[in-house]
This record gives sequence, C-alpha cells and structure tokens, in this order.
Amino acid sequence: MDEMHFDGPDDPDDGGTSTVVAPKKQQKAESTGREVPKYHVILWDSDDHTFDYVEKMLRELFGHTKKDCEEIAKNVDKDGRAIVLTTTKEHAELKRDQIHAYGKDNLEASKGSMWATIESAD
Repeated sequence: MDEMHFDGPDDPDDGGTSTVVAPKKQQKAESTGREVPKYHVILWDSDDHTFDYVEKMLRELFGHTKKDCEEIAKNVDKDGRAIVLTTTKEHAELKRDQIHAYGKDNLEASKGSMWATIESAD
C-alpha cells in the first residue's frame, strides 16, 4: 500500500506527522478474450397446462411481456418446446429450477409444474 504523510498538529504523540494508508487502485482482471458460455432455458410442451398457466408463469418468472408470453406459449404448443431465455449456465439452472418449482395448473389433470431443461447455446 502507498503511504501518505501529513504534517499537522492533529496528534501530539506523532510529532506533528500523521500516516494515512491509502489502498492501491484495484486492477481490472485482464480479459482472456473468451466470452462466458451461454445456455438456453428450454420449456417443454405439456397437455396438463393451459395457455393461461404458461403465460402467467413466464410473466412472473421471466418478466416477459404479455405478447412475448403468448408467442412462447404458441411455440411450445406447436413445436413441443421453446427457448424462454438465453443466459449464463448458473442463471439458466436457476430459471429451470424455478419452472420446476412453480406448481401445478388448476386443471384437474395437472400433476405438477411444467418441465424445462437447459442446453448449450453454442
């Protein structure tokens, strides 16, 4: 650490000189030139869940707009799956787990939450 000395009458025991230790500037980590790998959160189709359930879940967990939620719900129904988010691995795992924990639909046939997985975006 760098030391700075100040002359002054602030402390009679130090002979008129005070020492203040100033922290060194933090150095930024050098960029390795590699990007953080990205992962898709994939929502899988389920006959046990309504469009309203899917749209509400997407709004609450992902903050998607109503229009985006409707589009994703249609894609899940049509294609059997849809990407709901692309992010870091840790965040993707969290969002997948939140989908699994969201709970069942109000339909009598619904036995639980929807299914989601993550996969590399590469």
